[in-house]
Amino acid sequence: MKDMDYIFAVARIRVLEKTLLSDADISQMIALKDEQAVLAFLSDKGWGESGGSAPSAEEILACEEEKNRALMREMKIDPKVFDILSYPQLFHNLKAAIKEICTSETVPGIFYDLDRFGGKELMEILREKEFGRLPEYMRKAASDAYEVMLSTRDGQRCDIIVDRACLEAMRGSAKKLKEPMVGSYVESQVAVADIRVAVRSVRTGKSLGFLKEALADCDAFTASELAQAAAKGEEALYTFLENRGFAEAVSAMKDSPSAFERWCDNRLIETIRPQKMNSVSLGPVVAYYLARENEIKMARILLTAKANGFSEDSIRERVREMYV
Repeated sequence: MKDMDYIFAVARIRVLEKTLLSDADISQMIALKDEQAVLAFLSDKGWGESGGSAPSAEEILACEEEKNRALMREMKIDPKVFDILSYPQLFHNLKAAIKEICTSETVPGIFYDLDRFGGKELMEILREKEFGRLPEYMRKAASDAYEVMLSTRDGQRCDIIVDRACLEAMRGSAKKLKEPMVGSYVESQVAVADIRVAVRSVRTGKSLGFLKEALADCDAFTASELAQAAAKGEEALYTFLENRGFAEAVSAMKDSPSAFERWCDNRLIETIRPQKMNSVSLGPVVAYYLARENEIKMARILLTAKANGFSEDSIRERVREMYV
């Protein structure tokens, strides 16, 4: 895109940003009676298709996800950018396909509907072991995870093989793209994902070998450094993270699991928030896409909580910061 194209794209994004859910909207939704009331609130905000019967929670969320993808296609964003942002969904589909084949257990709605490598296509590739049909950055992880799941039924090891490959693919592709905002976001995403793994591992007594297999390098620390710290115990992990600029993460960990998960998501929003002040680059467009993903995730949390009768206080513990 040229500078003039960016100016028009960002101008459109500034208009669309006004329709994003705010912290006040989230507070209002928390106070609503039940799932149906939340769905009605979202419908009034323009979520879902207009007309027809009242949509289910999954239908309205799927509709908004497709709207978000369609906007990026309409704006003719470099497909490489969208590919990087879609890696988590792509690798999720890989994990789901491996488990479905190896366990013969079908979970309705488990796959993301992607233009390439949706559930059906991945299942065909895996059944025939035609790993060469996959992107190069997926092949080894797909083969390794498939063999692990087939021979041991170790779903957790399957997950860490694929999850690490996803992080490494995102980071490698972002470095080749050389788009500062995307690179910054991906580095934050890898760091947050690594910290999540380290925290869960230290609290469940995972070995150093497990940590080394699960973690990926990032600018904030190497996988080996974080693994060594986590292997020494919780206090050593806390000290390591505080020394690397993640004191707020440590504070959240000591508070509660939900507070820590909230910090993880909020950290990613903080990474993209400066784009609200940008005007002539790809950054604001990508930030809007990610902000929409965040609000869809927040809506899913609220709808699930309401459907299961969670209290307002319990829901507030799970609330994330919004972009606007």
